[in-house]
Amino acid sequence: MAKVEEEVIEAHVKQLLSRMTLKEKVGQMTQIESQVATPAAIKDLSIGSIFSAPGSLPVENASPSDWSDMVDGFQRSALESRLGIPLIYGTDAVHGNGNVFGAAIFPHNVGLGATGDADLARRIGVATALEARACGIHYTFAPCVAVCKDPRWGRCYESYSEDTEIVSKMTSIVSGLQGQPPQGYPKGYPFVAGRNNIIASAKHFVGEGGTKKGVNEGNNISSYDDLERIHMRPYLDCISQGVSTIMVSYNSWNGQRLHGHSFLLTEILKDKLGFRGFVISDWDGIDQLCEPEGSNYRLCISLAINAGIDMVMVPFRYEQFIEELIYLVESGEIPMSRIDDAVERILRVKFVAGLFEHPFTDTSLQDIVGCKMHRDLAREAVRRSLVLFKNGKDPMEPFLPLEKNAKRILVAGTHADDLGNQCGGWTATKYGSSGRITIGTTILEAIKKAFGDDTEIIYEKYPSTETLARQDITFAIVAVGEAVNVQNGKGDNSKLVIPLNGADIISSVADKIPSLVILISGRPLVLEPWLLEKIDALVAAWLPGTEGDGIADVIFGDHDFEGQLPVTWFKRVEQLPVNAGDNSYDPLYPLGFGLACNKERC
Repeated sequence: MAKVEEEVIEAHVKQLLSRMTLKEKVGQMTQIESQVATPAAIKDLSIGSIFSAPGSLPVENASPSDWSDMVDGFQRSALESRLGIPLIYGTDAVHGNGNVFGAAIFPHNVGLGATGDADLARRIGVATALEARACGIHYTFAPCVAVCKDPRWGRCYESYSEDTEIVSKMTSIVSGLQGQPPQGYPKGYPFVAGRNNIIASAKHFVGEGGTKKGVNEGNNISSYDDLERIHMRPYLDCISQGVSTIMVSYNSWNGQRLHGHSFLLTEILKDKLGFRGFVISDWDGIDQLCEPEGSNYRLCISLAINAGIDMVMVPFRYEQFIEELIYLVESGEIPMSRIDDAVERILRVKFVAGLFEHPFTDTSLQDIVGCKMHRDLAREAVRRSLVLFKNGKDPMEPFLPLEKNAKRILVAGTHADDLGNQCGGWTATKYGSSGRITIGTTILEAIKKAFGDDTEIIYEKYPSTETLARQDITFAIVAVGEAVNVQNGKGDNSKLVIPLNGADIISSVADKIPSLVILISGRPLVLEPWLLEKIDALVAAWLPGTEGDGIADVIFGDHDFEGQLPVTWFKRVEQLPVNAGDNSYDPLYPLGFGLACNKERC
């Protein structure tokens, strides 16, 4: 962007701001959920942004055109307001456009961290942006750039790594989502390349991956130097790529909630780091600023806005929010300069994103949702994310790759034929759900495609005694892992055993049949020595998404294993937290571990 272009945008922002009433300014600072959005509210209150929470759909299994019709309908109402300011429509497209039925769903961030490939992350960002824009969506609440220091945290699958360097490297997804800023682009200034790109949101600022004992929304107890060195660094990389928004975290830093932390939000993020996009709250995040939560809503609003939050994800009680915020400004508790700063930032992003010129959906993109090219990219990401822990009980006799000419095999486990379990959270719903929740290929389906008609494939989720007693099964593939409803905030877990009797399933099969175990999880889980001894081969597949073919590509030898651990795999939960560089570092598998099947590495 030439200096003159920035000056033109800033002039437009100032001119528009000068025409706005306080009510319109406050409306721009308000983000509401689609279920409570009405044409009258959007038009009369000049609502700045609407979003669809996971599971909040136009209709069941909504098509891209269903989505764009809904979003464009809301946009028409916004353009009918007095000043005709377009709204920003947002969603949680965190590993593909997961709220849309039939979208390509990519591995969650922990799996992408295992690839260590910045260009792959960028390409996934490009694909996600296209699939979002095809549905009318302008804004994704992604990427999560948390540095996860403790797998007991229920949202660690949203983190690329425990290693700040890896997380920073993978922020390249911002340039995929928004486009690559040209050389010499103003530092800290938001950037969106064009109609095929979307507004990104680096989140959650800051330190959520380092809370005590991995408690979700807990307390990060650390010095400022450590907070900056470990947890803030990825935000610098996002800002350097022109990230347009930054979402505030629910956690506290040394006892003070981030949603009310003026030092970190204003003095550091805006002033020191030079961020010129807008800062947005998380869902009802400002409510945490008083006890009981939200009980003194006026105080919560005052603390959050004065701390530096520009847009508030309300998401439902927007009328009260607007009324209270207007009162706080008129009474002098919040200065008008703070309101003007917030609205300038919001309008700046809207102008940069081209919403004034192109407020409606480009429907020519709609055939791209879930297209083969994007599914092939997701498949590539899956196969490159797989981490091989063990390959044969005897190192001289590798178990993998599996032979495709076997006469009879067994496929077992809770995750072998469950697309929802593969995808994990933020797919159709916040926590995800089991079953055929979207379009994709399960591990079982991928295995069936890999074999010819001469191989009999026996599938039993929980193998019977009769099946396990058979002597004519060449090998077994057992897929087990985390249940979707124990991920995210509900997933804080101090025991980290394989859920759904996973260890028992593995043990019963491996006792009788040579077995490959595929572990589907968003984090390291307990792997007892007695269980490891029984297993012939072990693979961490993370939360791979819709393209199970990527797993078959590798276990049958069409591609080699490339993934390396982005997090330390602990021996015992009593060790936690344990990270590379600790003085007493004694992991089961260290950060960066990963075997391959070629002669050089196996």
